[in-house]
Amino acid sequence: MTQIPTTAPAALYSDIAIIGAGPAGLSLALCLAGSGLNITLIDQQSRASIAEPAMDGRDIAMNHESRAILQQLGVWQRFPADQVHPLKDAQVVDGDSPYALHFERNDDADAPLGYLVANHRIRAALYQQLQQHDTIQLLTETRVTAVHSNAADGVVELQTPQGPASLRASLIVAADSRFSAARRMMGISARMKDYGRVMMVCNMEHQHDHQHTARECFFYGRTCAILPLGPKQSSIVITTPASRAQELQNLDAEIFAREAEAMIGYRLGKMTLISERYSYPLVGVMSQRFVGRRFALVGDAAVGMHPVTAHGYNLGLRSADTLAGLIIKAHQQGKDIASRSLLLQYEMQHKLLSQPVYEGTNLVVRLFTNDNPLAKVARKAALRIGNNLKPFKQQVTRRLIQQR
Repeated sequence: MTQIPTTAPAALYSDIAIIGAGPAGLSLALCLAGSGLNITLIDQQSRASIAEPAMDGRDIAMNHESRAILQQLGVWQRFPADQVHPLKDAQVVDGDSPYALHFERNDDADAPLGYLVANHRIRAALYQQLQQHDTIQLLTETRVTAVHSNAADGVVELQTPQGPASLRASLIVAADSRFSAARRMMGISARMKDYGRVMMVCNMEHQHDHQHTARECFFYGRTCAILPLGPKQSSIVITTPASRAQELQNLDAEIFAREAEAMIGYRLGKMTLISERYSYPLVGVMSQRFVGRRFALVGDAAVGMHPVTAHGYNLGLRSADTLAGLIIKAHQQGKDIASRSLLLQYEMQHKLLSQPVYEGTNLVVRLFTNDNPLAKVARKAALRIGNNLKPFKQQVTRRLIQQR
């Protein structure tokens, strides 16, 4: 991987400029790495922060298609085997009821539904693989001050450690989070959904075996998820109003562990906190458009998901894979890699994939966080109908697995 010179010139050129070196931006760069195109990644972080990201508490559920894409990119092989945790069963529980909606594989009893990998390990592996490609440049500690485009190219105005600079590119891609500044600079609006909750995540050891089962427990006023990690270790995800999250954050570790045991209905027995507690505000985003003139959105900049259905990174990786596939095909045919027709094709494909998932997730969140008596009845009915409606279970399970 080529590094930008320490004295950045006033003008730079790249075939594709990617704003944001998070998981989506790094994934897109790798998807394009063998194309022969020159790629520039731009990020405000230092190179050290990108190379060795700190643990942030988040464990990412990945389906089989995501695994296949990352294997093809040479990234999956970089995960230590003991840090890839299989998901063999998934359950949805309403309140204190012992009844659960199950999703398990019937086609292959030995194969998992998916896999859990820590977010910071994914980012580190993506960066490590990036080092193998000299057509990718990484411009760090650099702030984007403006983005605009014309019929010929796109322009990213930069503030680098060496001063102002301008980067021209045939295509500009924003991968700078669900609160994308680049998206706003290009005049693209987005539907923001503030769920009025904070997600607290931490890792805990526990007395009972998790049996590689993910559980989503919906209680009135809060949601608790159990994501199985190593032997008798799980990631606990608590979704609650901000005031309650702050209370939990301030609790002594022992008292917090007792609270966590009660929140998940004592399903794992005695628990011990083994990590910091991390909190994130929950905001969903669906961009009104995914493309502009010589401009595209990938990852959370296009669609930012509520974590309840665990589709976030899977959709982000699919957006990168889809866009890269169209770009590489156009480049091989000698066509414009940022033509209007190409970008509209990308938008259509990714919206067809992501919009039903986004709207469906929001419907689940509304139903299972509504304390209205009718909603409570509907929740219990939905779980029983879902368990007994085989086509529904098969469809959901196929979406969870997403095999190529």
